[in-house]
Order: sequence, then structure tokens, then C-alpha cells
Amino acid sequence: MGKLFEIVQDPISVDEVVSRLANPAIGAVVTFVGTVRGDTDGRRVLYLEYEAYPEMAEQVLAQVGDEVRARWTEVQQVAIAHRVGRLDIGDVAVVIALSAAHRKQTFDALRYAIDRIKEIVPIWKKEVWADGAEWKSD
Repeated sequence: MGKLFEIVQDPISVDEVVSRLANPAIGAVVTFVGTVRGDTDGRRVLYLEYEAYPEMAEQVLAQVGDEVRARWTEVQQVAIAHRVGRLDIGDVAVVIALSAAHRKQTFDALRYAIDRIKEIVPIWKKEVWADGAEWKSD
């Protein structure tokens, strides 16, 4: 079983992240898979570059997991993997997986997790276009 919260440079396997939550008591696993899209506000994106302070980012990802479990007590476990480095169109940037005995409210918890990651985790994204580049906060 891999770490529940990690910053990685290699491609992320959704199945591998989900497998970290294996437990006979769970009946539901919900996931969010964030991929690199090829267009932002009408501009063609060539690729993204993500940077992070890995040790701190992993601690804050764990904090997000703790917040989710505190607010949605039926959520048993959370696993989050975020990729850094150059990502091409279609690459997986982030995977969030939540497990629970039942699916009730897990989708709300998942939405909260991705929003909190964008708000507080020290990960930075640079969008690169044919005519320039810009660091973005989300």
C-alpha cells in the first residue's frame, strides 16, 4: 500500500490510488481525476508545469484528508496524489479517492477536498501556450 497523501513526478495510476483504500468494511469509493485540458478561456494550452514544496504539500494534503473525515464522519479514508513537473494534454494531474461504508454525502466530501486543495496546498501551476505562459492559482 502506498502513502495516502503524496506529491509525485511519475504518472499517477488511478487504480493504484484507489487500492490504498482497500478495506472489507467499505461499500463505496468515489474518485476525482483531474486531467490537463487543452483549452483555457479560448486559448490553446500546450502543456502545464506544476511545482510544489513536496514535504509541506503532503502535510497539507493530509490536513485536507483530516478535514474531510471530521466533516463527513462516514468517510473512512482519503487518499490524494498530485503530480508535479511537465504534464501534457490529457495527463492526470491529481487523483482524490474517498472510501465509506455507503455513498451518502461522499460526493459533497469529494467536492470539498478538491476545492480545499486549490485553496491551501502549496502547489503552483504554470499554463504554457504558443504565445506565452502564466502562473495560475488554480
